[in-house]
Amino acid sequence: METPSTPDEAEPAADFFKPTFALILFLSLLACTYSGKKTGKEQALLRSDTGHITDEKKPLAIAKKKKARAKKKIYLTFDDGPNKGTKNVLDIVQEENIPATFFIVGEHVFASHGQRRDWNRLITAENIEICNHSYTHAHNRYDHFYELPETVVKDMEKTREILLPATIIVRAPGRNSWRIDSLQYTDIKKSKLAMDSLQKAGFIVMGWDLEWRYDPKTFQVQNTADEMLTMIDSAFAQKRMRYPNNLVLLAHDQVYHSSGDSLQLRTFIQKLKNRDDYELSLVSAYPAIRKHHLITDTIKTVAPAADTAKPVRMDTL
Repeated sequence: METPSTPDEAEPAADFFKPTFALILFLSLLACTYSGKKTGKEQALLRSDTGHITDEKKPLAIAKKKKARAKKKIYLTFDDGPNKGTKNVLDIVQEENIPATFFIVGEHVFASHGQRRDWNRLITAENIEICNHSYTHAHNRYDHFYELPETVVKDMEKTREILLPATIIVRAPGRNSWRIDSLQYTDIKKSKLAMDSLQKAGFIVMGWDLEWRYDPKTFQVQNTADEMLTMIDSAFAQKRMRYPNNLVLLAHDQVYHSSGDSLQLRTFIQKLKNRDDYELSLVSAYPAIRKHHLITDTIKTVAPAADTAKPVRMDTL
């Protein structure tokens, strides 16, 4: 038989639960109140595309680097050397450390000790390219010279055989004509057969897009360095060139014999180097020429080797 509890025995338990229950109720109310208030960080996370709250930081968006624009190419070429101006031109392009291409005339190499000395400097210079500008320069009688295409070919071949066996890039004297695969242009129609003959003989004929002109009587330049830069900008803007964004500039060695004209050349090169939209290059890097070499090298690679073995004799009974 259970003994009924007395009031004095029940009071301690009731006294214990009252404060405990009050504390739990207070904490619950506090939690509900806090849960209803979101910090700015939490509200931003709730609005995010993830759909849930997270303490993980989102990775910062990495700015995409802008692709650098391809520079426009300029091919600085000098004709008619070696002559009185070749030394100055070579000094300037080497001191400025730029690439340049010299189209030389074969006869000029043997005309004097000084020209032979300049030739020896050219063939040992770094960052310099030498191409063929004929052997006689037509003796400046161009109309007669181009009447006989076979004579033109032989003139180019003579310089190649004696001086430049490794290059097939030529420039026709007194003519701005082009023959690089499908790149075909003839400035004077009477010389078309001669240019075609040069191409058939395996030569690449390169003309020019812009010329730094000079007075043929005084051999002084007709344009300052700043004027030439303006002309180049205009040529690119109006796309007046044989190959897009590639401009071949023609100059002449003999023009830069004087100190004043040499200063214009140096100033022009220095200002061109400071332009970040232009880049100087050798003519062998001209896109049409590189493509030509790629095609011809491929043809040589895939062409079957000639069968040099003697045929087997088959006698019949």
